[in-house]
Amino acid sequence: MRIGLDLGGTKIEGIALDRGGNQCARHRIPAPRGDYEATIAAIIGLVATLEAQTGADSVAVGIGIPGALSPSTGLIKNANSTWLIGSRLDQDLATVLRRPVRITNDANCFALSEAVDGAAAGAEVCFGVILGTGVGAGVVIGGKALVGRNAIAGEWGHNPLPWALDDERPGRPCYCGETGCIETFLSGPGLAADHVAAGGSSAAPEAIAERARQGDPSCAATLARYEDRLARALASVINVLDPDVVVLGGGLSKIERLYRSVPRLWGRHVFSDDVATELRPPHHGDAGGVRGAAWLWSAEEVDR
Repeated sequence: MRIGLDLGGTKIEGIALDRGGNQCARHRIPAPRGDYEATIAAIIGLVATLEAQTGADSVAVGIGIPGALSPSTGLIKNANSTWLIGSRLDQDLATVLRRPVRITNDANCFALSEAVDGAAAGAEVCFGVILGTGVGAGVVIGGKALVGRNAIAGEWGHNPLPWALDDERPGRPCYCGETGCIETFLSGPGLAADHVAAGGSSAAPEAIAERARQGDPSCAATLARYEDRLARALASVINVLDPDVVVLGGGLSKIERLYRSVPRLWGRHVFSDDVATELRPPHHGDAGGVRGAAWLWSAEEVDR
């Protein structure tokens, strides 16, 4: 048995998986925004609930967070849940839970989940992309999430949009301090802002996609720009990482036409005569991150 937790800005979700990856329990609670001590207490309570529901005790715990553990300091960094920044979350939780706790970026967890038993099962190299409020990604090689020397492997959203067109430069400011980051173009808010900038009305990304499907020319043009930018951004990843599979997650991954149009577009930018990389929707949907957190512990480790 293993427990995975997805520590988000508004909710904390937990899941218990058996040795084969079957769900035994799942529970969600609100996240105590802005309060570190309350976050610790909430996690303790959620773990206790999952253990009570499964009848297990001292289960291995993995956690996905919207940030990373700094290899140099051991402190949380780059977290949009800012009350976690500077904390020793893994050590603090290990102390109160009386067991080791593994923590990694939530995009790494998503990619790991899809690589272990999801849309990229069996693939040697998987690039798992989150297209939501922000843009992130995780890399899984040989069934293991790649963290990297600086704990930033997969931080694809904070690179400049490749092969930028004249009207895409210099781009909008990004919260990271740079300008024209991939995230400012490919996040949900980025898509909505681009639609307004092109003369469209204010609308949620899902509404823009639906109107495009129904034939609205303005929304169709916005979605076409989005697809071209996504194709360019992913082509740059393929040129460097050459993954077997790219899996999309997050709210924008539900736009079905992306899986047809983007692979048709990325070939012009990939340095190869043929592109065998596949673009796939997530198998586990919204549960990808929390399942991946549980998979931070192997079956062999859990059985020790």
